[in-house]
This record gives sequence, structure tokens and C-alpha cells, in this order.
Amino acid sequence: MTDDKRRNRAWYGKADRDGFIHRSWMKNQGFPDHVFDGRPVIGICNTWSELTPCNSGLRDLAEGVKRGVWEAGGFPVEFPVMSLGETQMKPTAMLFRNLLAMDVEESIRAYGIDGVVLLGGCDKTTPGQLMGAASVDLPTIVVSSGPMLNGKWQGKDIGSGTDVWKFSEAVRAGEMTLQDFMAAESGMSRSKGVCMTMGTASTMASIVEAMGLSLPTNAALPAVDSRRMALAHMTGKRIVEMVEEELKLSDVVSRESFENAILANAAVGGSTNAVVHLLAIAGRVGIDLSLDDFELGSDVPLLVNCMPSGQYLMEDFCYAGGMPVVLKELGEMMRPARTVLGGDIGVYADGAECWNEDVIRPMSNPLKPAAGLRVLRGNLAPQGAIIKPSAATESLLEHEAEAYVFESIEEFKANIDREDLPVTKDTILVLKGCGPKGYPGMPEVGNMLIPARLVKEGVRDMVRLSDARMSGTAYGTVVLHISPEAQAGGTLALVKTGDRIRLSAREGALELLVDEAELETRRAAWAPDPAHYTRGYAKMYVDHVLQADQGADLDFLVGKDTRPVTRESH
Repeated sequence: MTDDKRRNRAWYGKADRDGFIHRSWMKNQGFPDHVFDGRPVIGICNTWSELTPCNSGLRDLAEGVKRGVWEAGGFPVEFPVMSLGETQMKPTAMLFRNLLAMDVEESIRAYGIDGVVLLGGCDKTTPGQLMGAASVDLPTIVVSSGPMLNGKWQGKDIGSGTDVWKFSEAVRAGEMTLQDFMAAESGMSRSKGVCMTMGTASTMASIVEAMGLSLPTNAALPAVDSRRMALAHMTGKRIVEMVEEELKLSDVVSRESFENAILANAAVGGSTNAVVHLLAIAGRVGIDLSLDDFELGSDVPLLVNCMPSGQYLMEDFCYAGGMPVVLKELGEMMRPARTVLGGDIGVYADGAECWNEDVIRPMSNPLKPAAGLRVLRGNLAPQGAIIKPSAATESLLEHEAEAYVFESIEEFKANIDREDLPVTKDTILVLKGCGPKGYPGMPEVGNMLIPARLVKEGVRDMVRLSDARMSGTAYGTVVLHISPEAQAGGTLALVKTGDRIRLSAREGALELLVDEAELETRRAAWAPDPAHYTRGYAKMYVDHVLQADQGADLDFLVGKDTRPVTRESH
């Protein structure tokens, strides 16, 4: 069926010189006349890259999407955007999330497509793609990369990231040989796909499903499972239907969708990074979401027994029933919200059955009674900070002690293994200069190494706080995202070794126990560190990035621009 009102007709429907150019050059790929007849043109936004191992299966999944688009009578066109390899990029992939969002937004706007399928998976690709797509607001649906198969080593399951941190500390403690550490490397990543722990990648895929932005079962199907290819096929079919129904991203996403994301993140024991990403996506959609809204999930039970908060891995989560079971267990806690299928999110739980109640716990027998992230405030974090109690040591969630301060990541790395480092297991480790502006890019260094001397004594957790993030695969009593950051002149910049700090997760408090007059004296003497970058995108980022409590988007990208492009290129 043709429709001259469709967006693509401004490119392919004109009987003039411009129409000739748009159609003719596309025909050099072998497309016949009739694919330009007004049928839906579907963009397949692909973050495939060999430098992003998490997304290395997306080239194949794109073919599955194309099959579904053709079947439904659409015209699929695949296009690349910047790919953010979380494990490969320096100084941090987060520095480039907003650049990916710009790439996605401008590519969707500039090309003659009517709807878009977002192919992503690695930590920053999913949120970056959704941010960009939200700012153009076409019919949009997500297909995630899918998790790797379970890691295997010495007859045991091992998990991405989580076991890296454990093994690394065991080597430092003399409990594991370097030879064994290196041997575990090859067994950890056994297939294409994202981390098979409930890290940020799998967290975002779970959230996308809970928000109704993908088809059901998208979150947990392993990357190499044939059912993921079938899901891609059905997604291609569905996006054509969405174009015909004029079901845009803004028609699907509501405040209730974000509340469901917060509830789901708590239930699965999801990543702290979900906070900064959901805030940024909400800013693009135009929904008022704040840091305080994440308290909604603070009393939600932990249902999914996956690393780092639990025992199992994403492959086990899939076989136990995946996100449909979690949504079924959340039941009436879930808000009524529309999905890419057009109906309510409740449909995603229809027919769900749990096949392993140790992997996905029922509400009557949760892994932990309250798993949601806690928002912390006080003079040390006037705009907020967060902590993940489900991954912390319970006895440290109420803690007061002296601080030991590292002014930079370089100072931390140079000193953390000193045998004479003057710290005890009760000391609060403080790291500065790792926020959006300071690093720049807000890296995943908040789960600082435990001092080597204490590791050898058996210490495996301490209170650590910073303006950084941490990997979704990480664990510990770690306070993150302190806002304003040190580089922006937040109170964090004024902390000195020996100052007393009080943390109370129960009260949501983070206090620097220093007299205000003394802080004012320190503030008057403070100056920001020189900028690390003075040119290019990184300079633009530092000049315009918002703080973590606002999603760390660029200030001029918040919101959307859905105006049609009317000017031609020739």
C-alpha cells in the first residue's frame, strides 16, 4: 500500500531533479522501481563494530530485521552510527554517549525514513540511540544484542566483570596465581554478546523491555540463540505496522513507562548507570524525571538472582523465563503504560511461567526484601548521589569515619598499593576529579580497589565515594554520582584527608562533618583543575555537559526537534 503522506515521499516521491537524485543513486544497489512506491522506508540503525565486541552479532541480526520488513511490505535500509565499545574506549565510553546520540538524531532526521529499528546492546549504545531517536520522534523499536553465553572456567560458571573484580583482588591478596588469572580470561567471553551478568548492558535491555520499547523476551535471549534472530525478524515486521499505525516513540513512552523502568531496575538488581541514562532519555522525551523519582524502587524486592547482586547469569535468567516473569511478579506495582505493540505493558507478562524459582524469585521469597537504589543527599551531595544497597555490605550502609582523599585517578593508582598507606578497614576512601567535566566523561572507576595491605588482611569492602560511576557488573559499598562534581566546585572538591564523613543509606544522608565556616575558607582558596582537552568534541562536551543528577546530557541537546527538513542538497 502506498501513502504519499509518508515522510519518505519528500525524498523518493518527487518527479523532479531532486527525486531523480535520491532514487537513482539508491538504485545502484540493485533496488527496483517499485520499492520507491510510497511503502514504509525503515531505517536500521546499527552500532555493529569489531571494536565493540558486545555488538559484534548485530550485523547478522540486521538481516533478520530486513526479512521482517520485507515480509510486511516495507523497504529496509541499514545505516551505521558511532559504536561505543565499553571495554575498548579510552578515557571512557560515557564521554561519547552524547556524540552517539547526536549521530543517531541527525542521521534519522537527514534521511528519508519513516521508522527506525535501533540495534544496540553495549552499555552506552542503547541509551545513546534512544536519546537520539527520542529527539526526532519517529516510530521506533529496539533489538538488543543479547548476552553472551555463561563464562566457564575450571568447571564453574564465571561472570563478566563481576568475577574480573573478584579474581583481581584475589591475585592482589596472594590467593590466586597470575597464571590462573590469565587462564580465566579466555573462558569468560565465550560468544558474541554483552556481559552475561546483570551489568549495564543487560540492565538497559531489561529496562527497554519493561518500558515496552522492544518485543517481549528481548532482554535475556542469548546473543547466539536462534530465537533472537526470530525476534529480530518479528521486530522488522512490527516496525512496518507501527509506521502504518503512526505509533511514534512519544506515543509509547510516558512518565508511567519510566516509573516501570525504575521498578524493574530494582527487581532485577540493575545497574546504577540506569539512573544517569533514564534521566537523559527523559530529558529528550520531555518528561519531568528527577533523581528523587528513583526512590520509587527503594523498597522493591530483589527478584532476580543474578551477579553482581546474586549468584546466576543471564543465560540462566533466560531459561528461567526472563523479563516476562519479572513483570508478572511485579503485577499491580506496574503502571498502566503503552508499548510498541500498541496495548498495555501487562500483555508482556501474559502466559509467563517461571522455570527456576532460585533464579527468578517469587515476591513471597525474594533474594532481598528491598533492592532499589537509594538517593543520598546532604552537604557533600546537595544535588544528590546514589548507592546500590543490594550490592553493598549491609553493615557499612550506616557508617561514620575519617576520609582518605585521592585528588585524582593518577594519585589513586600511584598510592593504593603502598604498604604504608595510612588507612584502616573503617576509613572512607574519597576520589575526586572523575565526574562528567573532571575526567572528562564520568568513568567507571567509583568501585576503587581496596588498599593492597588491607586486601592481604582479608578486607573485601570499604565505603568508597566519588563523583564517578561504576560498572553495572561491580559491587561494594560505593557512593557514586556525587553532584555537583569536584571539577564543578561541588563540596566534594573541598574534602581533605582526616575529615569525618557520615553515610546513612537508611536516612538517605551523606554529610561532610566539617564546620561551614571552614568549608567557606576552603572554597575561597579552591580553583578547578586545568582542562584535559582544549579542542574538538571533548572540549564541547566539557563546556556543555550537565551534571549527573540531570543525566549528563549536553545542555543544548535536551528536548526534541521534529520539524521536517525542507531544504534540498542540490
